[in-house]
Amino acid sequence: MSNPAFAETKLPDDPLRSPVWAFMVKRYLGDAPVVIDDRVRVIMPAAAEDPLAVPVEISADGLDGVEQVLVYADLNPLPKILEYFPKRARPNLQFRFKVEQSTPVRAAMKTRDGVWHLGGAWLSAAGGGCTAPSMGTGSGLWHEQLGKVSGRIWPQNNGSERLRIRVMHPMDTGLAPGIPVFHIETLTLRDAEGSVLAVLKPYEPVSENPMLSFDLQSQGSVVVSGRDIQGNLIEATVAAGAAK
Repeated sequence: MSNPAFAETKLPDDPLRSPVWAFMVKRYLGDAPVVIDDRVRVIMPAAAEDPLAVPVEISADGLDGVEQVLVYADLNPLPKILEYFPKRARPNLQFRFKVEQSTPVRAAMKTRDGVWHLGGAWLSAAGGGCTAPSMGTGSGLWHEQLGKVSGRIWPQNNGSERLRIRVMHPMDTGLAPGIPVFHIETLTLRDAEGSVLAVLKPYEPVSENPMLSFDLQSQGSVVVSGRDIQGNLIEATVAAGAAK
């Protein structure tokens, strides 16, 4: 049964004036309340120098109780970029993604009260990122590196740590002629005792060989596990203070 309070929520005006604003909100956020929140930031270049690897940082300093993060690009042929569940982590994330044309890029963060807090920015792009084949797929050696993880941890003074990992994977969108879709389905980060720190679900637009940075509310080694859509497993342990 739908929540009557949610049904009566009026959609706020879009500060980025996207032609598909209402459609995208309905498609991805449903009937839950939506607010434009300056604390939710999408930091990236104004223009994409490389449409295959646009660097993005999302953050929400001062916004408490974030349970889910959804990042999407309104006008990309594959709008949904990633979902992030920061169990014992800040709702901050750094990554790169593929873009096909100029588009708003949004970060939507759902708090415990069921409200989506939205921030975003316009990205200018000449295009071609989503329809180009990955370099890995064209190499006969890609299968030897598939799923390999390298990473490093930087402990912070406040008891948290910054984790940066790179996962070798072609992340094919399925839009390049003759190359089927092939991407990582899920990545789970755990501490040494097995407690879940964060869960990431990257979709087709995330760049090849994803480079990802997380702010975790823990210290010590991090166990990375996951799989891609073909069932190939990803498993690694990143030790604190050392490159792997």
